[in-house]
Amino acid sequence: MGRAARILGSLLLAAGVLGLAWTITVWRWQDPFTAIYTHYEQAKLTRSLDREISTFRVRHRRAETTVVRERRLVAAAAAAERRQVKDGQALGRIIVPRMGLNMVVVNGTDEESLKKGPGHYRGSALPGQGQLIYIAGHRTTYRAPFSSIDQLHKGDRVTLVMPYATFVYRISGYRIVPADDLKVLHSPGHEVLELQACHPRFFATHRYIAYALPVKVIPRGGRPYSV
Repeated sequence: MGRAARILGSLLLAAGVLGLAWTITVWRWQDPFTAIYTHYEQAKLTRSLDREISTFRVRHRRAETTVVRERRLVAAAAAAERRQVKDGQALGRIIVPRMGLNMVVVNGTDEESLKKGPGHYRGSALPGQGQLIYIAGHRTTYRAPFSSIDQLHKGDRVTLVMPYATFVYRISGYRIVPADDLKVLHSPGHEVLELQACHPRFFATHRYIAYALPVKVIPRGGRPYSV
């Protein structure tokens, strides 16, 4: 009986050590198993996005195109993209140096879409439409794209590369809200990018929302302008 108890105790101790090691691994880095799936999906999404960018038809622009006209062309392209993109498809690329993030954004925030990468909430606008753009991402699994969202600083650069233009934003602040707070999905009436992840890590009781405001737009085939 004593020997059996010692064996059981050793097994439980080993299981505890392994569990602790696994927790530390996920906490400091990410879940390596789910990351493999996301890595595979990101490769496919990258090819799809590259094809869309290469085949994007640039609308004719006059030699002296004004900023107002550039804005209208970008907004029209964004509206067309929003109508045609399907759930789970590649939408654009998000680059956030502070977070070490460079991934393709998928359209949709359902469970399957978020396994592929950061997801764009379909009820929100696309860059260039002058409204709320809402992107969510995992913090611990599936390559944990938003694992360090709480380390963003005011002024940090966020770039969204879309088929029709590249958009540069700067972090302006953050909020922590209850998970059931849907007011964060309401557009303030001007363009703002919201990045969302569960908070704290490993829990889903709250949401960490990082806000970013537009500073520059580089239309594909057009003249860059400040916002």
